[in-house]
Amino acid sequence: MTEAVASQEPAPQPLVARRSPRKWLTAAMVITAIVALPVFSVLYLALFPDENIWPHLIDTTLPRYLVTTFQLMFGVGIITLVIGLATAWTVTMCEFPGRRFFEWALLLPFAVPAYVIAYVYTSLLDYAGPVQKTLRDWFGWESARDYWFPEIRTLEGATLMIGLVLYPYVYLLARAAFLEQSPSLFAVSRSLGHSALSTFFHVVLPIARPAVAVGLSLVLMETLNDFGTVDFFAVQTLTAGLFDTWMNLGNLGGAAQIATTMLAFVVILVTLERYSRRRQSQYAARDNREPIQRFTMPMSRQLICLAVCALPVIFGFLLPAITLAQFAWTYFDQSWNSDFIRNSLNSLFLSGAAALTTLLLGVTLAYSRRLHNTRGMQVMLRLSSLGYAMPGAVLAVGVIVPLAGFDNWFDGLMRDWFGVSTGLLLSGSAFALVFAYTVRFLAVSAGSVESALQKVTPSMDMASRSLGHSPGQTLVRVHLPILRGTLMTAALVVFVDVMKELPATLILRPFNFDTLATYVYQFASDEMLAHSALPALVIVLAGIIPIILMSRSIANTRSIG
Repeated sequence: MTEAVASQEPAPQPLVARRSPRKWLTAAMVITAIVALPVFSVLYLALFPDENIWPHLIDTTLPRYLVTTFQLMFGVGIITLVIGLATAWTVTMCEFPGRRFFEWALLLPFAVPAYVIAYVYTSLLDYAGPVQKTLRDWFGWESARDYWFPEIRTLEGATLMIGLVLYPYVYLLARAAFLEQSPSLFAVSRSLGHSALSTFFHVVLPIARPAVAVGLSLVLMETLNDFGTVDFFAVQTLTAGLFDTWMNLGNLGGAAQIATTMLAFVVILVTLERYSRRRQSQYAARDNREPIQRFTMPMSRQLICLAVCALPVIFGFLLPAITLAQFAWTYFDQSWNSDFIRNSLNSLFLSGAAALTTLLLGVTLAYSRRLHNTRGMQVMLRLSSLGYAMPGAVLAVGVIVPLAGFDNWFDGLMRDWFGVSTGLLLSGSAFALVFAYTVRFLAVSAGSVESALQKVTPSMDMASRSLGHSPGQTLVRVHLPILRGTLMTAALVVFVDVMKELPATLILRPFNFDTLATYVYQFASDEMLAHSALPALVIVLAGIIPIILMSRSIANTRSIG
C-alpha cells in the first residue's frame, strides 16, 4: 500500500506547472502598478506642484468650473434617464410597428461622438445655417432683430447634444435588466389592479435600479470627460479649465489640481452608484426565459410608442448622419487628400495597437484572477480599472508626468555618458498615446475576458493540468479558442473607443501628428464644419459595428416572442 501511494507522487513537470502561476501573479502586479501610475502621478503633482495656484483657483475660476460642470452633468443625467428608460420600457413591453428595428436602432447614437453632433447641429441651427435661412425666406425676416431663435452655443445646447448621444448607456442596461425580469411579476402586478405605468414605477423600475444606476454613472463620467463639445460651445467646465490652465497658462501643477477635483467627482459618482445598490441582491427568475407577453394597444398609443423611439434615433443619429453624408459628398474632392489619408492611417494604427495591447494585458489580468482568486487579486483588478473612470484630460496629465520624467532622466544620462541627446523618446512619441489608451480602456477588455472565463468550468483547467500542461499552455490551447468571440468583441469596442477619443489625444499627440478625431476638431475650431464631414463620417461608421454586436448580445438573453 505504501508503494502504491509512493508511486502516485507527482512527476517533476506537474510540480513546475504548480509553481508557474506565481509568474502570472507577478505579471498582474506589474501591470497593475504601471496602469495605476497615472493616477498616483496626478495626485502627487497636485499635492507638490512647482507653483501652487490652488488658492488663486479657488478665489477665481474654480467655483465657476464646479457650478457649470454640475449643471451640465445634472442636465445630461435627466435627459438620458428620461430617454433611456422610456425607450427601453417601450421596446421591451409594448407591441408597435417597427419595434424590432428600434431594438438595435436606438443604440446608433452611440456611434456619434458628442463633439461631432455638436458641430452638425451648429451648422444647421446657426444664423447662417439652413434652418434659420429657411425661416427668414418663409416669413420675410431680414435680420436676427426681426425674430427670436434659441442659441445653440450655450450650456443648454451642450447639455442636449451630449444627452442625445449618451442616453444609450441607460437604454442598454435598462433594457437588459427589463429582459431579465420574470414575466410573472407583470402578471401579478396587473392582477392586483395596477396599470402598465403603475407596474413600471412600483415593480419594474425598483428591480432594475442597480442597472440604471450603473448606466447613469457611466453617462455622468462621459459627460465629465467631454471636451470637444464644451470647448466648441464655450462652456467652462472642469475639463475646459484643465486645458486652459495647462495649455494657455502653462501651469501643469494647476492642471493637476483641477484634475484632482475631477477625480473627486468620479469617486463620488462611483461611491453613489455602489451605495445605491448596497443592500440589493439580484437573482435570476426561474422563468426569465419565457417569452414576454407585450401590451397590445390601440393604434393611437402605438403611434406614441413609435414617436418615443423614433425621435431619439432621428435627432441622435439619422439627421447628423445624413448631414455629414451630404457635406462629405459635396466636399469630397477637397476632403479626400493626403492629410485625410495620413490621419486615417494614424487612427487605424493607434486603435489597432491599443486594442491589441489592452487585449493582451486584459487576458493576463483576467487569467491571473482565475489562477489566484484572492482578495488581493480582486483589489489589483479594481486598481487596473481606474483608468476607465478617469476623464481623458486627467489621464493625459497622469501619463505625461512619469513619461516626461523618464525622458529627462534618460536624456541627461546619455548626455553625461555619451554626449548624445535622446530627446523625448516616450512622451514625445505615439507611445504616450498608446499607453494612455491602454490605461483608459483596459477595463473593457479585462472585464469582458473575466466575465467570459467565469462561465468556463474549472474542470477543464483540471483536465488540462492533469495532462501535464502548464497554465500558459492551458490558456492557449483551452481557453483562448473558447473566448475567441469575446476577445474579438472586446478588441472591436476598444478600437472604436480609441477612434473617437479626443481630450487625451489632443494633449499627448506628437508634433505634426493627427488622428481623425483631432482632424475633425481642428476643422470645427476653424469654422470649416463642412470640410470635417468626411473624417467625422468615418468615425461614425466605424462605431456602428460594435453597436450591432451589443444589440444581438442583449437580444440573446431571452427568447423573445
